[in-house]
Amino acid sequence: MEIVRTLAGAGFEAYFAGGCVRDKLMGIEPDDYDVATNAKPDEVRGLFRRTQHVGESFGVVLVSLKGRRIEVATFRTDGVYRDGRHPDGVTFSDAQHDARRRDFTINGLFENPLTDEVIDYVDGQADLEAKVIRAIGDPQARLHEDRLRMLRAVRFAARFAFTIDAPTAEAIRAAAGDLHGVSRERIAQEVMRMLADPNRVAAAQQLQDLGLDAAILGEPNLTVAPTRLGRLPDSAPYATALAAWLLDRHEGQDSGLSDRARRWAAQLMLSNAQKQAMAAVLETHEVLRGAWSALGVARQKRLASTPAFEEALAILQTIDPQTCTDIRRRVLTLAETQLQPAPLIDGRDLMARGLMPGPVFKRVLDAVYDAQLEGSVRDKEAALMLAEAVAGTLKPSSERPSR
Repeated sequence: MEIVRTLAGAGFEAYFAGGCVRDKLMGIEPDDYDVATNAKPDEVRGLFRRTQHVGESFGVVLVSLKGRRIEVATFRTDGVYRDGRHPDGVTFSDAQHDARRRDFTINGLFENPLTDEVIDYVDGQADLEAKVIRAIGDPQARLHEDRLRMLRAVRFAARFAFTIDAPTAEAIRAAAGDLHGVSRERIAQEVMRMLADPNRVAAAQQLQDLGLDAAILGEPNLTVAPTRLGRLPDSAPYATALAAWLLDRHEGQDSGLSDRARRWAAQLMLSNAQKQAMAAVLETHEVLRGAWSALGVARQKRLASTPAFEEALAILQTIDPQTCTDIRRRVLTLAETQLQPAPLIDGRDLMARGLMPGPVFKRVLDAVYDAQLEGSVRDKEAALMLAEAVAGTLKPSSERPSR
């Protein structure tokens, strides 16, 4: 408001622009505000003490005020887009031309916060009422300018439970293959925002229906129902959502799941933590659906103590609630003797008994901890005796520890 007042006080037009206007009209508290003005970048810099040049060639100046940084952009008309992302140049213009160069009608709105007047050159308010995502002007031209707009259309439609109007949807479907030319980083960011949202299933379904999944995931287009994905709790993390969607698309196939997961991780540029989390959820889910009941007490307790266990159970709940209930009952029984007790011994105890540090340490400690989990070892002395026995079977006689 202070930025708008300052610009207006100097004789310039200044409005809130884009997503913040859309969100306010929908009753959503905006988490980000942009200001659009007819002031040129050098005129904006002259009115504020702390500014940063973040896109001056495109008319964007970052103004820092009272601990906040706000983008202030000069009204503009964009030139030709040759790279599918940026215009070759811009021409400073007026609010009407600035609105018409934006992506979708619901994002082409301005508001004068000094008068609460909404300025609408693109029928964005009507589309908000009708719950429609519509490209401004020619949808093919808008998508050619920035191919990532195809994913943004899906994300907005899913987030707000809107529909994509037919001409815009057809333009996306026709241009879906062009998504291959967009950087993997930008695609990955959009997909993560979609699948981290509670309406993730609508996004996944629409990505498949519009043929965008092929370029995103590096595999043929599939239109399978994302059943597991759609029944996950809203709080499910991104890696779990990916695992559920992958399982939906892999239904009926007996092999290749791990290879497919690695390909998805590369396509979506997952961090090491995300990659490991998705792999762990998939592996745990496979055990829960198959070998769980045949596992010994120690292995069940170890598995039930991992972060992936609850996430895998959440996926299993979506398709087999009875098995999920049986597993949870079993875990409650296991918890009566502690799922993850503190180990009775550690490496220092082994060294005190004369065992030299090395690869054998882990095998010995794992064997003793398994016995502790199973209840066959209940105190430190018994644990040390078992450790010596296990070490004795793993070392040549000349290396066995002596008491």
